[in-house]
Amino acid sequence: MNDHQRLRYSRHLLLDEWSEEAQTHLFNAHALVIGAGGLGAPALMYLASAGVGRITVIDPDTVDLTNLQRQIVHTTERVGQTKVASAAQGLAQINPEVQVHTVPQAADAALLAHWVPQADVVLDCTDHFAIRHLINRACVKAGVPLVSAAAVRFDGQISVFDPRLPESPCYACLFPPEQAPAETRCATLGIFAPVVGMLGVMQAGEALKLLAGLGGNEAHILLAGRLLMLDGRSWRWTELRARREPACSVCGPQGTEQHEQPQRTA
Repeated sequence: MNDHQRLRYSRHLLLDEWSEEAQTHLFNAHALVIGAGGLGAPALMYLASAGVGRITVIDPDTVDLTNLQRQIVHTTERVGQTKVASAAQGLAQINPEVQVHTVPQAADAALLAHWVPQADVVLDCTDHFAIRHLINRACVKAGVPLVSAAAVRFDGQISVFDPRLPESPCYACLFPPEQAPAETRCATLGIFAPVVGMLGVMQAGEALKLLAGLGGNEAHILLAGRLLMLDGRSWRWTELRARREPACSVCGPQGTEQHEQPQRTA
């Protein structure tokens, strides 16, 4: 690290658990963020500000005026641009040292099979059940930890699925693909902006702890095997223990198969 970097990241380096080695881990890390909307926008900003060396962001959409109520990496001047290009501009203003690769495409099985194995952590910031399962399958197959969150109206949830840990469930253990719920999207049901912002920031927090190697510290309990649910009306959290499902169609003994299902990310 040079003196400029020590100054930029000094408030992290002051933490007892955060050494220059931990910061170097971030410099050398690659985070894959799927979705540059309500969850992805704050997550991307905190990943970049913390010094994650390489960030790939996937999203096929363009910035719309209705996005600006919560998707804080975008600006009024960038309405009409692709979200990934807008996000890259925003991150460059925060931290020009970070390499941002943009993929203005929908996340399908083929695209995920290419990018997920290259990443050290994946953040699922989408709002489609089918896409979440595609991401989960790719992460299980590649052995890459997945930080997943969802939010709609005043409610949100977050967990970590780490296939490197034998006891960790995958997303399909908690939400079986054959039990698809009715699609709930903020475009039709609305979203309280601070809720989705909080969940996106927490996704970045979990990703940073994973990348910096803080998960082995007993003071830092990662969310693998835990599902946190937020009620934004009362700011109350509910925690559920999540167990691996032996008969899971994705991470169970029968393994996982990729089925290409082109979908739109949010």
